Amino acid sequence: MQKMNFLASFKNAKPILAMLHLKGVDSVDKFDVARREVEILWTAGVDAVIVENYFGSVDDVVRVCDWLAGSARDVVFGVNILKDDKRAFEVAKAHNARFIQLDSVAGHLPATEDRDFGDWLAAERAGCDAYVLGGVRFKYQPYLSGRSLEEDLLIGKERCDGIVVTGDGTGLQTPTQKTREFRDILGPKFPLVVGAGVTPATARQDLACGDAVIVGSYLKAGHIDTGEMNAQHVRTFVETIRELEPA
Repeated sequence: MQKMNFLASFKNAKPILAMLHLKGVDSVDKFDVARREVEILWTAGVDAVIVENYFGSVDDVVRVCDWLAGSARDVVFGVNILKDDKRAFEVAKAHNARFIQLDSVAGHLPATEDRDFGDWLAAERAGCDAYVLGGVRFKYQPYLSGRSLEEDLLIGKERCDGIVVTGDGTGLQTPTQKTREFRDILGPKFPLVVGAGVTPATARQDLACGDAVIVGSYLKAGHIDTGEMNAQHVRTFVETIRELEPA
């Protein structure tokens, strides 16, 4: 089951999805930091933000989504609740999020568990308007299916609205050969999101086979996940990606 093409829901040809990692010393600080980051990101022209419990809790995610849905309605957002896919759907539905990011939709479970997961995911998608972006061979996720990459990608293709490809870790460049292999298997039209390690210096080669980008660490001071959001880094990144789009 697929909804209308995920990419068509954005005005720009290469959508930029920017991470909100929810860093801060406590829940109040995390909320304030997230609001400041949204202001920087949206002013610079990113296409969406992803609210993730990377440093924060699920309650922190909900608090930011409440604010986005109620007081910042022009901001397009998605959610990624690490290690709790069920809660991700609940939060997305409650706040009318544009999309959900799941770190794995195929390949991460043994065959004995994968069928039940696939059935559960199909039911969740049927009851939710949000698009689903799903990882296969995603950073930090196990490979337990015993299937080939092609088999897992083709299964994943049926379970989501866009596949996310990454390298081995946060901030590390996604190998261009891996992105190319994913594209060859998925075909030319299925949305492929490069989910880690894209920088202005690598963007042309990183997105040669990719349709969109998820970015987080590069946008911060020191280009690390614990850094403060840097407005100049954001502007430079957005300008670089826009230059890659067809006129």
